[in-house]
Amino acid sequence: QLQLVESGGGSVQPGGSLRLSCAASGFALDYYTVGWFRQAPGKEREGVSCINNNGVTHYEDSVRGRFTISRDHTKNMVYLQLNSLKPEDTAVYYCAAEEQRGAYYFCVGPTRSTYWGQGTQVTVSS
Repeated sequence: QLQLVESGGGSVQPGGSLRLSCAASGFALDYYTVGWFRQAPGKEREGVSCINNNGVTHYEDSVRGRFTISRDHTKNMVYLQLNSLKPEDTAVYYCAAEEQRGAYYFCVGPTRSTYWGQGTQVTVSS
């Protein structure tokens, strides 16, 4: 069974940091583009950051310079380091994967072939 499981969410104060992890089971991420998406209450889901199998990355404008996506092929995992968090970063963060998509195009348009995790809550408040 193909599965993505996120972890690492939590509650932090503005300016704080979190590291999200996405673990894949049942398939190898080697040939997949993996992305982090988020959805805040009352808002549409948006692509935050994506990385293709060659390490090419894309970041949404509001997180560029604060968030860093990385992947570890040996562990079959993808990470998102969140620094300088702001209240507007509060959302449920989802890990997603799809075969052989460009990082930018995956971030702006996941398809029916996308695999999704269940999400992890990130709350930034004082």
